Amino acid sequence: MKTNSLIMISLSISIIIIATVQGCAQTTKTPETSMLKFKKMVYTDQQGTQLEAFSFLMPADWQFEGGIWWMTDQPAMPANSSIRVFNPAGHETFEVFPNHCYFWTTNLQLLGMFPPGSKYFGTTVKKPADIITAIDNLVLKELKRPGLNVVSESEFPELVQLLGIGNNNTPGLSTNAEAAKIRITWTKNGVPIEEEIWGVTEQLTFPIQSMMGVTYNTLWYIDYLISFQAEEGKLEENTKIFQTITSSFKINPKWQAKYNNMVEYLAQQQIQRIRSVGEMSRMLSRMSDEMRADQLEQFEKRSNVYDKVAQMHSDNILGIDRYFDPYEGREVELPSGYNHVWCNNNGEYILTDNPNYNPNVGSNLGWQPLEKK
Repeated sequence: MKTNSLIMISLSISIIIIATVQGCAQTTKTPETSMLKFKKMVYTDQQGTQLEAFSFLMPADWQFEGGIWWMTDQPAMPANSSIRVFNPAGHETFEVFPNHCYFWTTNLQLLGMFPPGSKYFGTTVKKPADIITAIDNLVLKELKRPGLNVVSESEFPELVQLLGIGNNNTPGLSTNAEAAKIRITWTKNGVPIEEEIWGVTEQLTFPIQSMMGVTYNTLWYIDYLISFQAEEGKLEENTKIFQTITSSFKINPKWQAKYNNMVEYLAQQQIQRIRSVGEMSRMLSRMSDEMRADQLEQFEKRSNVYDKVAQMHSDNILGIDRYFDPYEGREVELPSGYNHVWCNNNGEYILTDNPNYNPNVGSNLGWQPLEKK
């Protein structure tokens, strides 16, 4: 069964956090915008587990909206998510779209009872599609971008290899995965917008023995749906910011363990018996927040994806510098090109070229200068 949801981290709007400071969230530096400030965004799954679900760095003058919602009628994917991180003073946006989950079967009798478009155990019945067709017909139509024009579409096998999906050694279980990236343009309030969307389709097919012979059921997903947006012609110059957001994205393993346990519980039951979010929340509270060794290994492999996805977004890997954060006790990646970097115990970072600037002046947050690794 599928055990990654976020991304997920592909988050109904359940929380909005707004932080505004001086500075501009772009990597192009001018005398007026020679400082860049990041803050740590922490999202808590208030509807379900009551745990911190994920965290990441975002420019301090950008806004966040989105979250995780639990679906009490879909055992194959009981939680989904979407997030949007954007510059309110511009058009730069990082977005994660909800995952899609579908069911298909070669059992004609079953299809007669559950035709395409209906729900089978909470999952929409739909014939599998290749990744580009899936994004064109299912994802782009949902976005409803005014004046949408597809500039380019291409398969993205490197992303499949990076994720380590599509290969399976389990007898009787067939898997397949495809990835693509699509560049589109559209108009927002009269401003031309350029957007690049990445996505993956995953298929799990298994045989079912019956009196009519062997038929095959397929669960398939559209996931890892990530979008980078900016005013047309300015997408590449904001790469460093997008890299910082994606490379800093961390899923809480205790939240992931709760999700894994819920998927397995529903799979074992074969039918959704949880009738309300309140009952589901109580069930989640009784479930372990620790992962089995096999789940932990898979989680760690997939968590590393965000670092690599950030690097893949740009050919200029040197756009990011690495620092050690003494408060977090770990390495952080921040945009290069700044001579002075400071951090505090709230998970905020300031990047500046001004050698005389000291954020401790007039502040009680305990800012410390960072050195490059």
